[in-house]
Amino acid sequence: MSSAELLVIHGLRVKGMADGASVARRFALDRELVNELLLDYEAFGWISRVHFADVDGWSLTASGLAENERRLAAELDQARARSRVLAAHEVFVALNSRFLVAITNWQIRPRGGDQLAANDHTDWSWDERVLDELHGLQGRLQPVCDGLSAALTRFTGYTERYSAALDRVDRGERSWVAQPKIDSCHAVWMELHEDLLATLGLKRGS
Repeated sequence: MSSAELLVIHGLRVKGMADGASVARRFALDRELVNELLLDYEAFGWISRVHFADVDGWSLTASGLAENERRLAAELDQARARSRVLAAHEVFVALNSRFLVAITNWQIRPRGGDQLAANDHTDWSWDERVLDELHGLQGRLQPVCDGLSAALTRFTGYTERYSAALDRVDRGERSWVAQPKIDSCHAVWMELHEDLLATLGLKRGS
């Protein structure tokens, strides 16, 4: 199990930017402890407060990113979990290619001479094919996350969150496919991808 000290700084890494409440909810941590650690990390120069339009939260600095990666590498070695996480990442990469195609098809529906026309979601059969693919990926994601969770408990919850978003989509709340700032299928998937990259010390696109 990861320490609260690691989870707080890592929560900002996987979310990109977040407030204390979001980090506390993500890992079921005490809110006061999270706030105390965030203030400590600000004093160390690892995080900074970000204000942009209606967005307000904490984000990692360059030194905070390096500190997070140092702690993740130490945890990975201590847990002797590197080979299992590498194997999970290899499977995830193949799934990720399919997921990105599905999300692109959800957002873009070529028509006429416009290959980049926005999907207006009036073509029921097109959207259903995308949703079928997202459901199929759900089943393939489950064993990947089960293996990760057995190695490092902080990976617990990704499949449940992805499934919860799909359930809302199936009830007609189509924004839960890819809308940012909520736990949509796309947001959860991107968090998991960032979690894997950070844990293994890889750069996106490498």
